[in-house]
Amino acid sequence: MSGKWPRMSMLSNLRMMVTCHWAGRRIQSYLDVDPDAPLSAAEVTRLEAHLATCEKCSTITDEHRVLRSALGRWAAASPPDPAAVQRLRVLVDTFGEPGQS
Repeated sequence: MSGKWPRMSMLSNLRMMVTCHWAGRRIQSYLDVDPDAPLSAAEVTRLEAHLATCEKCSTITDEHRVLRSALGRWAAASPPDPAAVQRLRVLVDTFGEPGQS
């Protein structure tokens, strides 16, 4: 009987790995509500159920939300000063040339 428990644990871990892989491939579409790659209602239900029980995937989803929010704030900010951008380009070009110091 003791040989049965490690097998069950291994199968459970394998099932979770497969489900996490499945979920990971859909998290971005889920958050974006991407009309070009929509998730079916069944996929949304399955993903939300997995996120409710999987700390790893839930954390990844939260990180995607934070990143999306930060990028949204960054995109809404005023554009940089063109003169500052030009100075930065000159600096990068100067230090980016091979053989120059």
